[in-house]
Amino acid sequence: MTAYEDKRIPVAGGLTLHARFYEGGDKTPALCLHGLTRNAADFEELAPKIAGTGRDVLALTFRGRGASDYDPDYLNYHPLQYRDDVLTAMDALNLPEAVFVGTSLGGITTMLVNESAPERVKAAIINDVGPELAPEGIARIAGYAGKTKTDVADLEEAAAEIRAVNGVAFPDADDAFWRQFARRTFRENADRSWTLAYDPNIGKALTEVGAAPDLWTPFESLKHKPTLIIRGGISDLLSPEIIEKMRAVHPNFDYAEIPNVGHAPMLTEPAAWDAIEGFLSRVP
Repeated sequence: MTAYEDKRIPVAGGLTLHARFYEGGDKTPALCLHGLTRNAADFEELAPKIAGTGRDVLALTFRGRGASDYDPDYLNYHPLQYRDDVLTAMDALNLPEAVFVGTSLGGITTMLVNESAPERVKAAIINDVGPELAPEGIARIAGYAGKTKTDVADLEEAAAEIRAVNGVAFPDADDAFWRQFARRTFRENADRSWTLAYDPNIGKALTEVGAAPDLWTPFESLKHKPTLIIRGGISDLLSPEIIEKMRAVHPNFDYAEIPNVGHAPMLTEPAAWDAIEGFLSRVP
């Protein structure tokens, strides 16, 4: 794994966020934003590949996940707060603009940032999410967010827990894939047990506050920006019907579909990386 520098960034509420910084070059930096219950570790394979295209990469962890602080008020776990945290982080790091790479919740946050501060978004890569969320995908996510077993005895049990939730999205994955997935979703304790690396109250917030505000206007705000939409071929959150609705308001976005992968692609799959590499080659 390519070396990175850990950063701590103060945000509203007296919290600090964790980020991984990968040095890459002088092109517009990339800002990677993860999904609902994930963290910056999801980009540990993708970030070095992006850095290899000649741009610095920052993988930010939202509040309540990974090594970022948990929020004592779980109602702050919502996309408008994440939008504000991203803008605060960009200011703190003297990052005037970035190529946003957003998976699921990270893609929602990207749309909201562009609506609020379009000068900060040079281009956008949106991974398996749109301005409308398929109800079957939301139901599945709400069924596990905050309800997965919090503490497990070892990595094998952690991998089994993760596979039970996400197996439908990665039908071809082997045991090594699930162990790596578990390492990114749990953290190891001193006694070698493992604990889930996100605040279970995120699930409570999803139920009480909802997944997102209306996103059609934020998505439409991207129509004049270089945009790449990536969809898992068997995704239950971003349907082909939603893609067609998206084309009606943003007809020029690039598109890639990743075969036999659900929500959400890792972005290192050959079809995904080919699309990303080609897209980034056109963004200075």
